[in-house]
Amino acid sequence: MYITLSQNKPFHFTLMKKMANLSVSSSMKGISILILLIAATLVSAKSGDVTELQIGVKHKPASCAVQAHKGDKIKVHYRGKLTDGTVFDSSFERGTPFEFELGSGQVIKGWDQGLLGMCVGEKRKLKIPAKMGYGDRGSPPKIPGGATLIFDTELIAVNGKGSGEGNIDNSEL
Repeated sequence: MYITLSQNKPFHFTLMKKMANLSVSSSMKGISILILLIAATLVSAKSGDVTELQIGVKHKPASCAVQAHKGDKIKVHYRGKLTDGTVFDSSFERGTPFEFELGSGQVIKGWDQGLLGMCVGEKRKLKIPAKMGYGDRGSPPKIPGGATLIFDTELIAVNGKGSGEGNIDNSEL
């Protein structure tokens, strides 16, 4: 026995239809949220932004006689890029490596941490989040606020001791 509503439809049919619409509506909201989360993840991944320091070793010499430690004076060749590939600075093009004291705050935090333990002759790619680079202010005009920085680096010398391997090959960077 069914209860009939004023629209001449059985009660259970009307109730089931409303429940189905509610279920579809909730499912659609859930699917919409899932699609938005996936899209946000893809955009973030595509943009190349990182939230933590990433260190990629591109070349490690056969032996590591000289390694960089906090307080060492090091010479590094580098190429700095934004995530879109725009080069904002490069010691390679100038032909002169950059020299500084590691771990003393003379450079951005991403460098002070990302170059620790590096061997002379080693090549690393550092992906540095804004919080370990130039932060929300950036370094105008070349580095916008909030920028993730990508550095191709090669350690040339530690405390005046180099590898003695001669010229630098940029092909692996």
